[in-house]
Amino acid sequence: MSDVSPNRVPTALTIAGSDSGGGAGVQADLKTFAAHRVYGMSAITAVTAQNTLGVYAIHDVPPEVVTRQIELVLDDIGAGAIKTGMLSSAATVDSVANVLSRYCGIPLVVDPVMGSTSGSALLNGDAIEALRERLFPLATIITPNIPEAEALTGLHIDTPSGVRRAAEALYIPGGPAILIKGGHFDAPTATDWFFDGDHWREFSAPRIDTRNTHGTGCTYSAAIAARLALGLPLAEAIALAKQYVSGAISRGLVLGHGHGPLDHGWT
Repeated sequence: MSDVSPNRVPTALTIAGSDSGGGAGVQADLKTFAAHRVYGMSAITAVTAQNTLGVYAIHDVPPEVVTRQIELVLDDIGAGAIKTGMLSSAATVDSVANVLSRYCGIPLVVDPVMGSTSGSALLNGDAIEALRERLFPLATIITPNIPEAEALTGLHIDTPSGVRRAAEALYIPGGPAILIKGGHFDAPTATDWFFDGDHWREFSAPRIDTRNTHGTGCTYSAAIAARLALGLPLAEAIALAKQYVSGAISRGLVLGHGHGPLDHGWT
């Protein structure tokens, strides 16, 4: 009999929609986890038909099946961190919030995905309030981009001061930190603003002139979750995730006829 013990590895769970093109959603999350040497698991919330040009069909997974996927993974294997991506509907948000409320000790990254890089809507209007009321209070950090922060707050954001107002509007006292991603700004650097209720911090990287940005938001939030699963403090997890996603963008893959994917294995 061998006396070699199995390796204990860090684990992370993504709760998100699939991407038939492979550059975003669950596929991007799992590639990101693997690049960080974190064992990735998934709960599929929706099956999408998409490629680098756009999203052409969405089929929601029944909420009870989403719930069961999460329960079975967490009750058996567990997770060092969890991230959510495309949740699509209020019913799905409710199902995810209900089950995750029973696992409150696990770091949770909520990426409030509302649209794809190509501009396709990925979240029903009735789900926005469900996100704010049900899922955000459970999170460790929320990672909206500029359009998502505008939809969540009703504020128009076109300056850094506007970002700060939106972050303060999103912040729940004693609740999750806010990271508003500034990639939609036309600026020489891509700056993200972090607010935890007491402190502000900016994370910046040079802007990269490329069309290969499919799945950037998914990858960034998954990298934060991976770093949290590895036991890093939140600010350090964000800083290293920013470095990782910047590298993946700079080495983006020239695939398809639209917005190509990042190179998740660039490291």
